[in-house]
Amino acid sequence: MDKSRKFSPKMAVNIGGVALKNPIMTASGTFGYGEEFTPYVDLNRLGAIIVKGISLKPRRGNLPPRIMETASGMLNAVGLENVGVDAFIKEKMPFLRDHDATVIVNIFGETIEEYQKVAKKLDRIDGVCALEINISCPNVKRGGIAFGARPDVASEVARAVKTATRLPVMVKLTPNVTDIVEIAQSVEDAGADAISLINTITGMSVDIEKRIPHLANITGGLSGPAIKPIALRMVWQVVKHVHVPVIGVGGIMDERDALEFFIVGAKAVQVGTANFIHHTATMDILEGLETYLVESGIDDIHDLIGTLREEGEKC
Repeated sequence: MDKSRKFSPKMAVNIGGVALKNPIMTASGTFGYGEEFTPYVDLNRLGAIIVKGISLKPRRGNLPPRIMETASGMLNAVGLENVGVDAFIKEKMPFLRDHDATVIVNIFGETIEEYQKVAKKLDRIDGVCALEINISCPNVKRGGIAFGARPDVASEVARAVKTATRLPVMVKLTPNVTDIVEIAQSVEDAGADAISLINTITGMSVDIEKRIPHLANITGGLSGPAIKPIALRMVWQVVKHVHVPVIGVGGIMDERDALEFFIVGAKAVQVGTANFIHHTATMDILEGLETYLVESGIDDIHDLIGTLREEGEKC
């Protein structure tokens, strides 16, 4: 193809039955409920808006301090503060429905029954296109172990949500496990329509003068550029062993980061921590991706996805 010829690359992708105009999504917990970013981002241009995690009842979150900047990233222990599903439906969805935006709602619970109840409440809400399950939360009925830490429990919550809704269901995996592939396969077997990974990595930071943790919660979730190599490796591993679409998350700050995830096989990406640094990050990454495709003579994003040349392959 003549690389000098100008054209508009095809950017549309389908994620588990959800048609996206492009593969750039927001990561839950970093974009509020969407309205907060309207001064900086054209919501209509995004592939999808994934709102902050929604629970059955409102949550106040953890006590401050609950965010700490680190080398090449940030720690957060916000504690999944949110308005609750009823207030979300009544107060937040009307605004989102006024935009040509694909809305995906991230949900969580302390029990499997709570996950189901939230899913059922969202099932018939106009404008909600899919659910993303956060399985990094502690299961209060299983001693506080995260739902996503064991394949049997991860599959149980995925299957329970699938029975509670007709919406496509994505499962967001925690990286704090021994075998990410085993967890991914378990949720796929349970009916997940897509898999997103990774969620944050558990970490901590210490004030050496006061000799106390910087976060009131002591530990928090590490995100940002520091975790990108880990996220990329895990996405590469999972893509090779599942058949459902995989969404890459973790340390994507610009289009070059996004390109790495597409090359290893991710069909879409979520932008998270970058939103705190550059409020226009999603738009910048989308435009940068389009420019790269044009300059590389690639007229469809699918011609880039999964094109990694592994060791032993000839160029």
